[in-house]
Formats: sequence, structure tokens, C-alpha cells
Amino acid sequence: MPQELKLQEAIKLAIQSKKNLVDFYREAAQITENLAGRAVFSNLSEEVRENVKRFFHLYRGAELGTFEDFMAIPPNPDTAMLTELRKSLNESVHERRAREIALREEEDLEKNLRSIASRVVDPSARSVLEKAADETRNHAMMIESEYARTMAMVHETDVATYVRE
Repeated sequence: MPQELKLQEAIKLAIQSKKNLVDFYREAAQITENLAGRAVFSNLSEEVRENVKRFFHLYRGAELGTFEDFMAIPPNPDTAMLTELRKSLNESVHERRAREIALREEEDLEKNLRSIASRVVDPSARSVLEKAADETRNHAMMIESEYARTMAMVHETDVATYVRE
């Protein structure tokens, strides 16, 4: 069935995209000196890993191997986000840059997942893709919050302090 083939290709693409995010977050956590920032990247890594697991259960192909084997594959050093992250290690703002890269990648992935979901006929498959997009949006919001905190911007928890009636 042509739609199923397209869906399987989309799921495989989502699996690889999310694996790349896991690898990025792990490396970002390693370079982040701020403990709170490191915790955010570590938590994101684990959450995205769980997203990959969900997609893995939907994928019918065998070429990726088992979930654990796939996740154990070393990061692809040629991904744009890892290249940017490693380049930023030479700059004094690497933690901030890692957050900027992460935010952009999460926003792009959310957009792609929603686009794929809008073209999928199978309601259960569409639901899984939409849930993954929602989770990706939540990740972006976490990154935005951490970025605001570390840049000494008004954090959402401080809004009541700065807003006057």
C-alpha cells in the first residue's frame, strides 16, 4: 500500500532525526559547565530517547536493528547541529549557542512532524506523530525557559514580580 510505505519512510526519518537530537543533547550536556543547564540537556536527551522508542515500535523495517543497538550507534559527526556545537566550543558562548541550536532544531522537527502527520491517513499513526510533535514543542519551551534564565531575562516564574496591575 503506497500510503503505508510513505508512513514507514516518515517514521524512519523521525527515528533518525530524534536519534540525532539525543546525540546532540548528550554532547551539549557534556560541554555545559552550568549544572542547571547540564541537567536540562540531560533530561531532554532522556525524553527524546523515549520518543525514539515509541517510533521504533511503529517501524516495521528491520535494517535499524534493535532499539538498543540503534541507540548505541555513535553520533553522526556530519550532522549540522553537532558540527555547529563543536564549532561553538571555540567560542566563549558555547552553552548559549548550544541552546540556540537546540531550540532551532526542536522547532524544525516539530514543523516537520506536524507536516507529516497532516498527510497521514491512518488515525493512530497520525496521533502518534502529533503526540511526538507536541512533545517536541514542550522540549522547545523548556529550552526557551532555560535560555531566558541563563541570559538573565525575565523568566516565566518571575512574571508576577514584573507585571503591574
